[in-house]
Amino acid sequence: MAVTLADVAAHAKVSSATVSRVLSGNYPVSEATRARVLRAVNELDYVVNGPASALAAATSDLVGILVNDIADPFFGIIAGAVQSEIAGLPGGGGKLAVVCNTGGSPERELTYLTLLQRQRAAAVVVTGGAAEGAGHAAAVAAKLGRLTAAGTRVVLCGRPPLPHSGDGEPAVTTLAFDNRGGAQRLTEHLLALGHRRIGYVTGPPDRTTTRHRLEGHRAALAAAGLTKGSERLTVHGSFDRASGYDATLELLRREPGLTAVVAANDTIALGAFAALRDRGLRIPEDVSVAGFDDLPFSADAVPALTTVRLPLQDAGARAGRLAMDRETAPPGGVATIRAELMVRASTAPPR
Repeated sequence: MAVTLADVAAHAKVSSATVSRVLSGNYPVSEATRARVLRAVNELDYVVNGPASALAAATSDLVGILVNDIADPFFGIIAGAVQSEIAGLPGGGGKLAVVCNTGGSPERELTYLTLLQRQRAAAVVVTGGAAEGAGHAAAVAAKLGRLTAAGTRVVLCGRPPLPHSGDGEPAVTTLAFDNRGGAQRLTEHLLALGHRRIGYVTGPPDRTTTRHRLEGHRAALAAAGLTKGSERLTVHGSFDRASGYDATLELLRREPGLTAVVAANDTIALGAFAALRDRGLRIPEDVSVAGFDDLPFSADAVPALTTVRLPLQDAGARAGRLAMDRETAPPGGVATIRAELMVRASTAPPR
């Protein structure tokens, strides 16, 4: 039986009128009451029974694109490529793309998925790494399962696949980046040059991208017998320039003889560049620096940044075609996109 507005009101211990006011957003309601109502909506999986939902389970012309931070070129490139694929199909038939900026918040991610379900979105593309934690993973899987059951096509781009029961083809298609392999090849490059005191600057510890790239880095160190001290030479932060700057200064404090810094993305690497220069160190003569993603500015950095290339434009375009059902899903519903090492002038043998 469908959940009703009255069910939500009873669950939240408020009146039906209060629930209606919270959902319409056109009447002042206390923040505590609003939070309680929205929690009840999520827990009961209530879908607003508006005019659009009366169209007998038909989907709308809306496609949702979830990103962590649209100001980050990584997400901007993917989202732009997705939008280009879905907005203007030959002969008409395009969809309206809505970019949902989660700010890295697991709660906001779930809220957007609920809102897209209410709007009967034709497709949803979820980009970037996922927040770690069994509870959130289960909640996301449940939300995406309800979306696919209602006819929404769901594509994960740059995100690990969901657990699969093994009964038939998975309903959610995944384009996963080879973050582990790319990070391992990058550190192997530095080791081959002769570096042994290598610092690593990474993102928040609760993100899958952080974990997978760090695992690749440490796998290369382990193969070279250099696991001792790897924890001390790893600093977590955000995936931004400021974190790269601060973390690099911390690495120099911990290990003044540092000869290389590996950054978990190119934006962090720019912060590392600035920190090293402010300390009077030359790149790569004194300290080599490497990044990840191969964002557009990487080749134009001074010196040009050694990094790992992810085909973000191609991956986003492919996700858009899959979302529009214009490309066949890969076998098993999962395709791994290889990361390519790009050796440039920011890395050199240590002196």
